[in-house]
Amino acid sequence: MNAATAPAASTGPAGAPAKGRFAVLPIIILILAQMGASGDNGALSLATSALTDQLGATTSDIQLANMIYPLVGGAFMVAGGLLGTIFGWKRSFRVGALVCAAGEVALALAPSMAVFIWVGRVLVGLGASLLIPSVLGLVPLIYRGADRAVAFGCIGAASGLSALLPLALGVVMEAAGMRVTFMVLAVYFAAVAALSWLLPRIEHTGGGLRFDGAGVALAAVGLFLVLIGLSGISSWGLIAPFPGAPFTVFGISPALPAVACGIAVLAVLVRVERGVEARHGIALLPRSFLETPQVLAGLAANAITFFFMGAQSILMAPYLQLVAGWTPIEVGVISIVTGVPTFACALGIPKLAPRAHPRHIVQLGYLAMAAALGIMALSVTLDGASAEGVFIGAFVAGVGAGTVSSQASNIVALALPERAAAQSGGIQSTMRNVGQAVGVALLGAVLIFGITTTVRAKADADPQISSEVRERLSGMTIDLGSNGSFEKQLSGVEMGDAERDALVGIESRARFTSTRAAYAVGALVVLLGLATTPAIKGASADRSGGSGDGADRPGSAG
Repeated sequence: MNAATAPAASTGPAGAPAKGRFAVLPIIILILAQMGASGDNGALSLATSALTDQLGATTSDIQLANMIYPLVGGAFMVAGGLLGTIFGWKRSFRVGALVCAAGEVALALAPSMAVFIWVGRVLVGLGASLLIPSVLGLVPLIYRGADRAVAFGCIGAASGLSALLPLALGVVMEAAGMRVTFMVLAVYFAAVAALSWLLPRIEHTGGGLRFDGAGVALAAVGLFLVLIGLSGISSWGLIAPFPGAPFTVFGISPALPAVACGIAVLAVLVRVERGVEARHGIALLPRSFLETPQVLAGLAANAITFFFMGAQSILMAPYLQLVAGWTPIEVGVISIVTGVPTFACALGIPKLAPRAHPRHIVQLGYLAMAAALGIMALSVTLDGASAEGVFIGAFVAGVGAGTVSSQASNIVALALPERAAAQSGGIQSTMRNVGQAVGVALLGAVLIFGITTTVRAKADADPQISSEVRERLSGMTIDLGSNGSFEKQLSGVEMGDAERDALVGIESRARFTSTRAAYAVGALVVLLGLATTPAIKGASADRSGGSGDGADRPGSAG
């Protein structure tokens, strides 16, 4: 057997891992798939200015475009984990890559933001809901023992390697434009699909298992309502409805009622899944996912890491481009500064500190991520950002994200039998995407809601601002942007120069304080993750040698 076609180590008696060479080619293919998903998000961050200029995107549009991918992924990645178990992980991997490629083509050809969001981003999200759970699902089946921890570290390190893509894509975007950039990503995903034929053969034993359609529907509806409600706060209002609200619920904004309904649907999902598993032996959410404290802690680590990345995507990149005037290439350089320590920590910690307790590693990672958000907040200025603060914050961010990523997936796998560990790729991916979507939705809402409400309040208290202008502001959602873009937004409102200058100053200070407040909220959420870490027991829970149900072991079947 060679490294291209063989598992890293086949299981011996009693599931003990046998010694073998680490399979290099499979992990490279899996890393490329993971990098593609990260590269797509990076391309969207770099395209902020192009979307504004070419498709007339507002900050709310960009927020929605950022959120739709993790929303769709979060709704369907649990289903992707179940589909991989039933129909085979390699097949799911290949189909997911091809659907991602189709989505990138739709993004490249989109004539409007509606098509960009609801066709392109939805397709990429659906493709990722098959592709990424397959990446995490294949690792426990190809690798064993210590090799498995290293393999999961490599997948975590892919987030660091993906930092190379935004820089390269930034060059393409500067030279050829946004549409060519997304077409390049389409070719990338097609190449990943082709490489899937080189993955090792996996014995597939899930053909007789039942697909949980009711669970998938409940999960999709529940997550959609929660995340749409969160994202709608900035444009619909928190309690009092804004003019942009599509309807009201007993006279209040529909945002919080949507969140409450979503939580209720997810509670029903949990009860339904218990019955499904009792009847059929497999469910969208097995009880072991919900009742094992270490699994829940590992899922929280996945969610918080990607919440943190969502915070960066909605706060850092748009602010630097729209307010500070940084180019896509300059923003791409920041991704390198973040990516290098992410890669080094995610890959290096499992190799250099294999006996370190994962609880302590995750705790250090959370502290580093919270510190990074604090540094980024301090880098914000009234009319831009301090480059030194941005780069220091980006580096510390990479240290934190890489540290947590080095452990998060393996913490889950250590606490589960083999088939459940493979299926957990779906719930892990869901938690990543829900975490990212919540980061984008929550912090985007804090940002835009904060800017809008602060400008209105300060304008009401300023005697220079006329009642007519205050009335116009009451029906306006103020987007994140430079002083010039705010003046452009005010171009249809009649006022004197002194009044306009006063409003620009009010908006500048509101933008400054609201951005810092959003970073502070993000840091607080990350620190709350420390409460989950006592459940991480480490290697004592290790059942990764395959001593579970024995399903889906590497073998001779294709």
